[in-house]
Order: sequence, then structure tokens, then C-alpha cells
Amino acid sequence: MKRKTLRLYLVLISLALLGIATMLVLNAFDREIVFFFSPSEIAGEKPVAGRIIRLGGLVETGSVHKLDDGATVSFKVTDLKAATEVAYRGVLPDLFREGQGVVVEGAFNDSGNFVATQVLAKHDENYLPPEVAKALKASGRWQEGAGMEGTAAQPAGSSNP
Repeated sequence: MKRKTLRLYLVLISLALLGIATMLVLNAFDREIVFFFSPSEIAGEKPVAGRIIRLGGLVETGSVHKLDDGATVSFKVTDLKAATEVAYRGVLPDLFREGQGVVVEGAFNDSGNFVATQVLAKHDENYLPPEVAKALKASGRWQEGAGMEGTAAQPAGSSNP
């Protein structure tokens, strides 16, 4: 075999191995990446059942209810344009309350209901996660307060104490 042919085979085999390695890495990322959605995006098109996602917005006022089993809480997450019903079984964070920012992680079940496995509440009275602030701004229902994006902003119509 000529050196030129041998080099060509070596390059082709190397490219094939690189392509296989890239495909394996991308496949692993696909299973581990958790996408963020706003309620408006969910209303447009629900993600595939069983796919873990994060849903962010405000806890809709008057929507928090304990279900009959006593351990499951049902509430709505809204971006002031659309709302998504969430069911969560477990202890809610101390900072969880109506009208406050929240990010829930979970998945839609086969019947189309969002079941959360984790609820993340804001950590002080002026903070919303940047993803939630961005989704609220995109809905046109958000105004900036003083400070950086997502750190001192507030929903339109609310006042800063």
C-alpha cells in the first residue's frame, strides 16, 4: 500500500471516530439538559410527556390549594399572559407564596398535567430568576426597577417597599 493511500485511510478512520464520539456526547447532553419554558410557551406547544423541564413565572394569586391527600399542593404558574397548573407533592419552600416568583422543575404526565419534582422560590423580596424576568418581559407585562436584570425588577403594577 502506498503511503498516500495509508494516510487517506488514517484520516477517514479518524474522522469517523471523531463523528461517533461527537454523536455520543450530544446524545448524553440531550438526556441531561433541562430546558426552561414560560407558561405562554407551554400554552403554545406542550413539551413531550416525561421530558424534564423547568417552568418559571409568578404563583397566580388565589390558585394555591391543598389536595385531599394532604401532601399534594396544586397551584398555577403565570407570566401574566398564560397560566399552567402545577401539582407538587412535598414540602414547599418557606418563601413560596402567591404573587411571588417561582421556578418549578418536573414533567408533564401522559394526561397532560404538569407534575413538579422540585419547587424553587425566590430568595428575597426583589429577586426573580433571570429566566422568569426575561419571560415576563417578553410577555409585555414587566417593568424595570433600579438595578441589574432580574435582581431588582418587579411585575408591572406592584410597588417596591
